This record gives sequence, C-alpha cells and structure tokens, in this order.
Amino acid sequence: MKELNELLMGTLSSPFRIEPRFVGRVWGFRDLRPWYDHVVPEGQEPVGEVWLTGDMNLVATGSYAGQRLDAVFAQAGRELLGAAAPETASPLLVKMLFAADKLSVQVHPDDRMAHKYGEPRGKTECWYALDARPDARLAVGFKAGVTLEQVKAEIAAGTLEQSLHAEEIKAGEMIFVDAGTVHAIWPGAIILETQQNCDLTYRMFDYGRPRELHVEKSLEAVKFNTRAGKVPPVELADRTVLIDVEYFRVERVRVAGAIAAAALGGQPAGLSYLFAAAGAGRIEGEGFEAVDLPARSIAAIPATASNFVVRDMGGLELIRLVPSWPRA
Repeated sequence: MKELNELLMGTLSSPFRIEPRFVGRVWGFRDLRPWYDHVVPEGQEPVGEVWLTGDMNLVATGSYAGQRLDAVFAQAGRELLGAAAPETASPLLVKMLFAADKLSVQVHPDDRMAHKYGEPRGKTECWYALDARPDARLAVGFKAGVTLEQVKAEIAAGTLEQSLHAEEIKAGEMIFVDAGTVHAIWPGAIILETQQNCDLTYRMFDYGRPRELHVEKSLEAVKFNTRAGKVPPVELADRTVLIDVEYFRVERVRVAGAIAAAALGGQPAGLSYLFAAAGAGRIEGEGFEAVDLPARSIAAIPATASNFVVRDMGGLELIRLVPSWPRA
C-alpha cells in the first residue's frame, strides 16, 4: 500500500534496483561470463558496454518497475536527488566497459562546449579497474611537448597513438579523465566508468575502422593540460574514497555483516547508487520489499530513503557512487 501511495503521489522514498542494459560495440566481448551470464549470439555485435544507470535502463523493482530511468527522474527527480540539487535530471551514467580490442582515440567536450552545440552537459568521467591483466594500460592525455600541429599531422598519418601518454592500471586503481583529455582504452582491464550523464564522444582516430570520425570537433575540445591521471585513495575509518571531484564521488564501503542507512550515507547527502562489484547484498527496510543486489547489479538510493540496512549476503564488495555539482 505504501508503494502504491508513493506512485500516486509522485514521490519515491524506497531503494530500487535497475536492470543492466547491454550495448553493442565493435571492440567488445561476445562472452561476458563470469561478469554477467550473457553470451552474444552469432551475427550480433559484441557487447562493449553494460549501462547501469542510463536513461533507457529499466527499473527492476519497486513502484516504478518496468519504467525507464529517465521517466522516473522526470516524475520524481526532486525526491531522488534531494532539495539541494540544482536540477532534477539524471546526473550520472555508470557503465562497465569490456574491451576486447582498442577503443578509438577520443575526447569529450566540457560543459561550455556542449552548451555551444545545444547539448545539456559535457562529459567528465573516471575509470575504476575491477580487474586488470599484468600488462594492462590506458592512455590519458598527450606526452609532454606534443603540439596541436603535431596532433593534426599524426591523425592524418595514422600515428596518433605514439603521442599518447600511457598509464599502467591495476585492479583497485582509479583514473580521472576530465573533459578535454584525449584518451584511449586498450584491452586488459575491466572498468567501472562513472561519468556525467552524457554520451558525447568525438573520435580523433579509429585504427581504420569504418566509423565516423569527428576530427574538427575533437581538435576544438582537446586540452593539453588537464588534471587527468591516477587518483590516490583516501582511507577513512569505514570506507575508502576512490575519487571526490566535481560531478561525482566514488567510495568503496566496508560492510561488516550489515550497514545501516545512517552509517552508509556519508557526505554529501542526496541520491546515491550502490554497486555490488563482487558478492551479493540485500537492501532491507520498513515499507518496501527487500531489494536483492546480486554481483554487478546496482540500486538507486533516493535522497528521501532513510530507514534501511544493506546486508552482506556473501563476499559483498560495495561501491557507493554519489552525484555532485560544481559550485557556481
């Protein structure tokens, strides 16, 4: 009855799980096991991204089950995000990336450039390595001394990769990629990506694959000095802060048996997402049916949710993701 009343009143105060959305990419995997029980049939494009909080993802549990996530934000954005949020649209797109081949060398616009072309926001992101081979590397930014003219010449010659700054990546490490940073993801790591809710990508170079390039806009978007790179973790008594910047905060939370809402909350207050990086959990509380959180699933915790606990149902590794906004 409480959930029916919430739906009729346009309010939302119970945690809910979100269905993953499997997105085809030419550089992806055909078999996502053991991460997901998902094998791509012959003749279909491999899966490179599993979207966890995209606008088209469907709600799996609770009053809004079966509805798209963007529709839920349209109806109950204030309840989800809290009174202090400056907007009510869905702020974060969280994905898992499965790269069996190299992604394009690319760059994302910042908010200012996105607004120039009629888009609501740019794309600053971060990568958390859930697993990585010993030889896993990613590219973030250019090597010192690389110039714009050199970039243009190397795009034309197909040699742009040699000017990229490569970073080794190990499981448990976080890399920040602010808008304007040229970057590339290479095979070897399974990545949890947290980003502004935007999928604007300008491809500079794509290894000869027959996909559209956006050279002119990529050159407009690129910045040669950015803050991109590895982020050292900050150890607190009850959690590890993996990154805390404008747009998002990502934490690895320790769950010893169970953790109550008040202890889980941390700062800032408002919407949060809980992702089971491994193991399984369950969210229980008064007034709503328990929400199971199997491995690699995600649940939304509305700002108005307060009386619940998260239980470790076996080997739970819990990642908490929180949206934030730059100060005006």
